[in-house]
Amino acid sequence: MYSGIGAFVSPVHEPGQDPHLTIRRDLETIELLDELNYDEAWVGEHHSMGWGTIGAPETVIAAASQRTRQIKLANGVAPLPWHHPFHVATRAVHLDHLTRGRYILGVGPGVPTDARMLGVELSEQRSRAAEALPTVIELVNGEERVTRKADWFSVRDAKLQLPRYSRQGLEIAMASGGSSPASPLLVGQHGISMVSFGLTQPGSTSAIALDRQWQYVEEAAEEHGRVVDRRNWRIALPVHVADTRKQALDDVREGFDRWLHGYWEKAIGRDVSTPGIPKSRELEARIEAGGALVGSVDDVVAGMRRLQEQSGGFGTFLNYVLDWAPWARTRYSLDLLAREVAPRVNGAADRPQESIDWNVENRSVLSRPTS
Repeated sequence: MYSGIGAFVSPVHEPGQDPHLTIRRDLETIELLDELNYDEAWVGEHHSMGWGTIGAPETVIAAASQRTRQIKLANGVAPLPWHHPFHVATRAVHLDHLTRGRYILGVGPGVPTDARMLGVELSEQRSRAAEALPTVIELVNGEERVTRKADWFSVRDAKLQLPRYSRQGLEIAMASGGSSPASPLLVGQHGISMVSFGLTQPGSTSAIALDRQWQYVEEAAEEHGRVVDRRNWRIALPVHVADTRKQALDDVREGFDRWLHGYWEKAIGRDVSTPGIPKSRELEARIEAGGALVGSVDDVVAGMRRLQEQSGGFGTFLNYVLDWAPWARTRYSLDLLAREVAPRVNGAADRPQESIDWNVENRSVLSRPTS
């Protein structure tokens, strides 16, 4: 079922770098993805912890829209609990115009560290997202005026005065992380798309049951009379590809160590240790647990096929781009993923190979002289 390939540019950059240059690097990455024929690029929103440095993804998407030709651009994601639904909707429609229909509105409950700073109780994140979502959907894709009042926002006879560029409507996708059914249930209830994060957070003892996530979607869709399609499901996971498995591991080992212990352990304060796993094998343990795909082309192809089997099938794979490797090696990995991995998984390389196989099998016939 896999058909698309994209990238989730969170972004995550190690502290100590010039923030201006990291923003430029993110734009350069999206331009490269467009040249390599990636289908989508998602831009994250973060306001705390120092590693995720883009706080206004809509501005980055707007800039990227003028530098790219075919790639779809998406919020990854707009945290509904701390944005007024009307503002989310009006920015989305403007981006629909700037991208000429290449925009996807990704939404979600946001991250806890941002919520605390913005005065949102952690217990309110999911409920606020659920309250705001139908208002956003109607304002973006509906035709009726909306009047709705919640504890933290209200709209009265609200309707966007700017029409959509995409007459069929904008695609809206809800983010789902961890094993909670909350986001998948909202996806099914409203019949929208979903993006799931396949990387289990360091220190977590529970694996993400991706197949169960989609079961929640289907159950809610049936209950509310909606139609959902696995082709509108995206799964994000860190990937690094090199010519050999050893080269790939060598490329990312130091960066992975700094990400694990500098970001998750030091900045966030999470216990990242795994019983029985020495520090020297933390990277290998994460790969073996399915928390990243790192290796040769053959290794990553096999890993993506396993992910398809484990999930039951999904539409687009998103490479969760992390600052694990030097930029030259990251560029090469992005190139290999698009040029050699994706065609073997999505079937784009089948016809050329079929042509070769047919000619080999029929060589004796083809070599006969024609009358």
